[in-house]
Amino acid sequence: MSGRFILADLGIVTALGRGRDETERRMFAGDTSGMRRMEGVLPEGETTMFGYAERPAGTTRVGALVDEAMRQLQPAIEGLGAAPERIGAVVGTSNSTMEEFTENPDRIDMAYPAERIRDRWNVKGPAWTVSTACSSSGKTFASARRLLESGLCDAVVVGGADAMTRVVVNGFNALEATSPNLTRPLAADRAGINLGEGAALFLMLPGSSPFHPFTSSSVSLLGVGESSDAHHLTAPDPEGKGAEAAMRAALADAGLAPEDIDYINLHGTGTTYNDSMECAAVRRVFGDRVPASSTKPLTGHALGAAGAIEAALCWLALRSGRGVPPHVVANVDRELAPFPVPEVGNTIAAKTALSNSFAFGGSNASVILGVA
Repeated sequence: MSGRFILADLGIVTALGRGRDETERRMFAGDTSGMRRMEGVLPEGETTMFGYAERPAGTTRVGALVDEAMRQLQPAIEGLGAAPERIGAVVGTSNSTMEEFTENPDRIDMAYPAERIRDRWNVKGPAWTVSTACSSSGKTFASARRLLESGLCDAVVVGGADAMTRVVVNGFNALEATSPNLTRPLAADRAGINLGEGAALFLMLPGSSPFHPFTSSSVSLLGVGESSDAHHLTAPDPEGKGAEAAMRAALADAGLAPEDIDYINLHGTGTTYNDSMECAAVRRVFGDRVPASSTKPLTGHALGAAGAIEAALCWLALRSGRGVPPHVVANVDRELAPFPVPEVGNTIAAKTALSNSFAFGGSNASVILGVA
């Protein structure tokens, strides 16, 4: 990677709440109260939990989430003084407007999240949406960085947004991948995922930007790694070869060694196969040294927004210096996950964090953030 890229500010809305302060407070407290039982969506007699985000009414679900994150980010954008034509937007999504257009699939607009930012928030530079299922918003960081490296933009709004969609919830349920209760990543009795919704949008700038001087507290994008193992349409490679390749690529991109990473935010879906392959891949790359947790019991699996949301939780932890995002599931399977698993109240000092996002079809992304 050439140079340093600053993640200067963040707008976020998830089951953990709205805004940086509420999200940080509830994350460190291990607050799972935003995960609620889903009613009237699955077939009679079946149930699951879902991470609902508080959002205003009056527009599409994903549009409301984008607007909430942009409302928080707008002061920083306006404070830049950059020309609107020099500010881009790259947003990951998996569902986009699918909930509104379930009855008419021809009208699903996968480009909608980035288009909404361009049309409503005075961001007039290059704008597009990335949709690679659960790795979508992890991959946006590489795309946004290229816009800055090429000189096409002075700043980029980058992240992800995804909303509750009944057809997708039922699809995961049909795959027997959903848990009827709160998801339990890394536990021997894990029974599947809980889905969720939300948006996390960063303002990314080059480190040499005249609009935002680099400081010792700035959180930077250090590296991005991507891979595509194409093992199966929905199942991960059981050995985690694609996951391993993405993590090693991120380390190489950042110019870091495995021992330079202080914390790993796992993809950690709580399914038997994902957790097994991911833990195996993590151990091959990092051994048993690096603390790792899954934050999906706090937010749900927000699919195309998950990569950005979990990068945002890392961003909040790195800025605060209070610790790393906790793992709130008891009775971790130590044979599966022999590495340190941080609990609520941990004070682990982290300067670097790696966040994993692994998707259907073997589309994988790992992102490394750091503070000076």
